[in-house]
Amino acid sequence: MTLELGAVPRDLKYTEDHEWLRDEDGLARVGITEFAQDQLGDVVFVELPGVGDGVTAGEAFGVVESVKAASDLLCPITGTVTEINEKLDDDPELVNSDPYGDGWMIVIEPSSPDELDSLMGPIQYVEMIARAE
Repeated sequence: MTLELGAVPRDLKYTEDHEWLRDEDGLARVGITEFAQDQLGDVVFVELPGVGDGVTAGEAFGVVESVKAASDLLCPITGTVTEINEKLDDDPELVNSDPYGDGWMIVIEPSSPDELDSLMGPIQYVEMIARAE
């Protein structure tokens, strides 16, 4: 899958592990990228942490299972989970159909908002994918 800059939302930050983060007035909404869901195939189950759970940058915060494989979801920042996408319990395929919208996974209250500065912008993310192909 060749990724073009136009296919990547410009208002998001990205990780090398294909998670995205949207800064929403000091809270961080997190999901996986279009590229990641395409690599996974049809998502059949998503396991997420609970509200109030602590999460750590670079560590697993959940699991996404597809018809192809199960993969850890790695947290882009450290903080506390303030919301989870309960729609994914009954409709995990939202991760495939709308990864940047209804397929989001968790909202985090960051411990250190400066961590967002260490994430990639859309141009860097697309360049990383191009180097890997």
